[in-house]
Amino acid sequence: MRPGAPFGQLLEGFVLSELARQLTWSDHLAELHHYRDHNKVEVDAVLEDRAGQVVGIEVKASSTVRSDDFRGLRRLEERLGDDFRVGIVLYTGSSTLPFGERLRAVPVSALWQVGS
Repeated sequence: MRPGAPFGQLLEGFVLSELARQLTWSDHLAELHHYRDHNKVEVDAVLEDRAGQVVGIEVKASSTVRSDDFRGLRRLEERLGDDFRVGIVLYTGSSTLPFGERLRAVPVSALWQVGS
């Protein structure tokens, strides 16, 4: 955690590897993609099922989340309409926070928590 160290890139790579690993045993079949448009607006992970339903995931190495962190997810939501199910910013904080009807900030630790 040295100043200037590339923790963000390391965390993003770790999360993408974890998503890919979990997709191998998930009951819900989905493919993992990356989104980037001509304006270089990006979403780190795009999970798309066979019905065309999409979950977008952005990874932030920060303990706080700002509305601007959802920029790529909002762009993806605009393009996909109803096929966009939810946009998630995974971050190093500890609370799940709403940022709109289909947008949430969620702790990275949620990757290993079993839903009820």
